[in-house]
Amino acid sequence: MKIDPAFIWTALVQLLSAIPTTLVITAVSVTAGFIIGLITALLRIYRVPVLGPIAAGYVTFIRGTPMLTHLLLIYFGLPMVLDALAAQFGWGFKSSSIPMIGFAFISFSITAGAYMSEVIRSGLLAVNRGQLEAAYSVGMTTSQALRRIVFPQALAVSVPNLSNSIIGMLHGSTLAFTVSVVEINAKAQIVASTNWKFFEAYLAAAVIFWGLTLLIERISAAIEKRIQVYNRGGVA
Repeated sequence: MKIDPAFIWTALVQLLSAIPTTLVITAVSVTAGFIIGLITALLRIYRVPVLGPIAAGYVTFIRGTPMLTHLLLIYFGLPMVLDALAAQFGWGFKSSSIPMIGFAFISFSITAGAYMSEVIRSGLLAVNRGQLEAAYSVGMTTSQALRRIVFPQALAVSVPNLSNSIIGMLHGSTLAFTVSVVEINAKAQIVASTNWKFFEAYLAAAVIFWGLTLLIERISAAIEKRIQVYNRGGVA
C-alpha cells in the first residue's frame, strides 16, 4: 500500500466543512445532557419518592446499553410514538418532518445525561455536608445553599470528569452517520469514495478529532485552575 500525503492534506481541507456539524451535535448533547444529569443526580441524592427510583433505573439502563442502540431506538421508535399520538389527537404533525440531526440531538442528550448524572452526583457528594448544614443555620434555603456553596465546589471536583464526558460525546458524534448526518467521519467516507483512499481520509479525520480533543483539554484545564483559585483550594 502506498500512502498519498498530498491527499491527506486535500481530505483535511474538505473535512473542515463538517466540523460545525460535529461541534453542534456535541454542544447540544452536552448542554442538554448536563441539565438532565443535574436533575437526575438531585433526584437520586434526595431520594425523591417515585422519581428517584425512575432516575436510578434510567441511569442503569443507559449506562448498560450501547450509545448506538440508543440512537437506533430513538430513530425507529420515536416516529412510531409521535405518529400514533398525532393520529390519536388529530394533529397535523408528521414524524417525517423531523430533521435527521434531531434524532441525534435527542439520543445523544439522553446518553450524555446518564453519564453526566454520575459525574455530578459524585461531585455533589464530595462536598462536606457540614457546609450545607452551616448554610441552613444562617437562614439559607436549600436552593440558595446549593447555588452559592455546594455547586461551585462540586463543579471544581467534577471538571476533569465533565471534560472526559465532553470528549466522549465528541467522539460519539461519529455515530450520527447511521442516521444520515454528515459529520467528520461521514464526510471522510464521502471524500474517500471518489478515489478509494480511505486510509488517508480517515487519518485526516483523526487529526481533526485529535486537535479538537486537545482544545477541550486546554479549556477544561484553564476552567479548573480558575475555579480552584476561586474556591481557594476546592472542597473543604
